[in-house]
Amino acid sequence: MKKGEKIVLENGQLVVPDFPIIPFIEGDGIGPEIWQAAKQVFDAAVQKAYQGKRAIVWQEVLAGEKAFNVTGDWLPPETLTAIKSHLVAIKGPLTTPIGEGFRSLNVALRQELDLYICYRPVRYFDGVPSPLKHPEKTDMAIFRENTEDIYAGIEFSAESPEAEKIIAYLKSAFGVNKIRFPKTSAIGIKPVSKEGTERLVRGAIEHALKNQRKSVTLVHKGNIMKFTEGGFKKWGYALAEREFGDVIFTWEQYLKIKAEAGKAAADQQLTEAEKAGKLIIKDRIADIFLQDILLHPEQYDVIATLNLNGDYISDALAAQVGGIGIAPGANLNLETGHGIFEATHGTAPEFAGLNQLNPSSLLLSGALLFDYLGWTEVSQLIVKSIETALVNKTVTKDFADQMMQATLLSCSGFGEELVRLIETT
Repeated sequence: MKKGEKIVLENGQLVVPDFPIIPFIEGDGIGPEIWQAAKQVFDAAVQKAYQGKRAIVWQEVLAGEKAFNVTGDWLPPETLTAIKSHLVAIKGPLTTPIGEGFRSLNVALRQELDLYICYRPVRYFDGVPSPLKHPEKTDMAIFRENTEDIYAGIEFSAESPEAEKIIAYLKSAFGVNKIRFPKTSAIGIKPVSKEGTERLVRGAIEHALKNQRKSVTLVHKGNIMKFTEGGFKKWGYALAEREFGDVIFTWEQYLKIKAEAGKAAADQQLTEAEKAGKLIIKDRIADIFLQDILLHPEQYDVIATLNLNGDYISDALAAQVGGIGIAPGANLNLETGHGIFEATHGTAPEFAGLNQLNPSSLLLSGALLFDYLGWTEVSQLIVKSIETALVNKTVTKDFADQMMQATLLSCSGFGEELVRLIETT
């Protein structure tokens, strides 16, 4: 193989060499086994697509338990330097150290690299067991804000000097008297900014337009948190109208027309906008949205939301289409070009070394990575091989336990089956 080269960002676009260096983190628990299964599929798909004219030069970097055992550091500076330098990386699940170090290694990576978008596409694969009658109606792309809200990590334990000072200050400076039990209350602070909102919503709208999606829904709890989540809604709509006004139609425009000219006129304008191919920008309160995705998932397309809402929504939607074991994820900064693609599930230490679990979350995250690089031929091969394996019922334990007459494969065996399907395509 030729010597690898770095991916670089020029004029806002990734420049990807034929032999790019991509750092990888195996991960903890089941991480090493799902990585080995996934890597052979990635390499087979690249070989099939480009016949040796392109290949990935994988470069291992350390984080988590392996890093701690080797270096004494859960997240060595060299790892951050490598990812910053090479722009794109992929990782398995990481253990969060308990009682020491980072609140979360995943959060630390996102904060250090300012990966402000958590991108989670959710779709149904034929043959996958689902609790819904019509899981095929679920097809959404979630853009979850990744650096603010609870991920800022500003909180103080109950009865700590910091919590006592903040509570005393809230009382003296602002007359706050609604803290029911001030002596034993922990305190958390939830920052939500205009800038953070705008860059997330901009990314969601650009994705929707590029991929010919029909709508972007801002999901929030602004009816209660009027200045944080309410601000998210207000700033999101304003950004949409200011930067994309000629290609969108917003729910606020609909409500204005309805108030001035009546519902029939508003409905007509909405219909005309849809016929013209305009992107519809709307919003939903978070609790109503969680109900709607069960009852009417087909009404939603691209979702832009804050951090905590996005955490709930991502896992709820994953459950609708077969579980988090088949849910991909990416953490992105569209301004700097940085992206970390990752398995969205945990380390499952009780299964480590058993070679049983499904590598599909990491595999599909790899497909997102290849799409990000512009190597769409590779991502299509990966996704198609998974689709075929699922239809054929050649699956790992999580699905085999729920399917009739399935062929049970190990984690490595599933990877080998996907390689076979790719090579015989």
